[in-house]
Amino acid sequence: MSKISVLVVDDAAFIRDLVKKCLRNYFPGIRTEDAINGKKAQAMLAKEAFDLVLCDWEMPEMSGLELLTWCREQDNLKTMPFVMVTSRGDKENVVQAIQAGVSGYVSKPFTNEQLLTKVKQALNKVGKLDALMNGAPTKMNSAFGNDSLSALTGGKAAVVAAPAPAAAPSRGLLSSPPVKAPVAASAPASGRGQGQLRLPSGIQQCVIKALSIKEALLVVKRTDTLPQVLDSAVLDLEQGDNAEVARLNGYLHAIVAFEPKPDSDWLQLTFRFVDQDAQKLDYISRLIARGTAQKHFVPGA
Repeated sequence: MSKISVLVVDDAAFIRDLVKKCLRNYFPGIRTEDAINGKKAQAMLAKEAFDLVLCDWEMPEMSGLELLTWCREQDNLKTMPFVMVTSRGDKENVVQAIQAGVSGYVSKPFTNEQLLTKVKQALNKVGKLDALMNGAPTKMNSAFGNDSLSALTGGKAAVVAAPAPAAAPSRGLLSSPPVKAPVAASAPASGRGQGQLRLPSGIQQCVIKALSIKEALLVVKRTDTLPQVLDSAVLDLEQGDNAEVARLNGYLHAIVAFEPKPDSDWLQLTFRFVDQDAQKLDYISRLIARGTAQKHFVPGA
């Protein structure tokens, strides 16, 4: 039985549960604990030893970068593997994390393979991989048949390549700020502007038809690879003259044809937010208050 212990830090319970289940399914006997933000994680790390931290960046009270910086200032935590699991993929964010001493970087949305690869790489560097692999399936794919994270990502690898710093980050969305491609001229009329939806299968431009504090109603162009209900995703929203960008973590709650015909060129997606970060919630509230939409909608209606 593995004696490896992992601390999962994220303000979204949805993400924490996915990560923990993925690890438990692949590494029998692994011990997983979780914390809702950096402050809670800091208190736990001060009391007990962990072999690895998997941490979100944007969280209330203390961010992942602040927690990482604090860890590297502690004698007993200087070499502890610390992997960022975040939707922040801009080059400057990656550089910040590397300079602060991050061990690895996983971009949301991620696949099981990406997460497990980074966990194995981080623990291999400190000589703890053998302990982790005791009792693990002989093939990585055997862990992906029925677990929730596989279902939420569709079991597909992201198609956007990562930069290649010394830590050899996994493939993800780490290269540069989101590329802005215009939605086709024939797209349905925009209610709240446009955004970019990052799915495990790739990136799709979208029209934001309606927005509430809990979810967004999106319209996307139908492609050969259809999104799936419960797909984990990141919605990039840019609004205002200062090009303010919010990266909102969530999942696809519902998918329907936008047009009343079987060969509809457009899909309507209900994207539910899972972030509890106060800044992100404030950003959504300000978008709603700006009146950039023609109408509101009732979540779950």
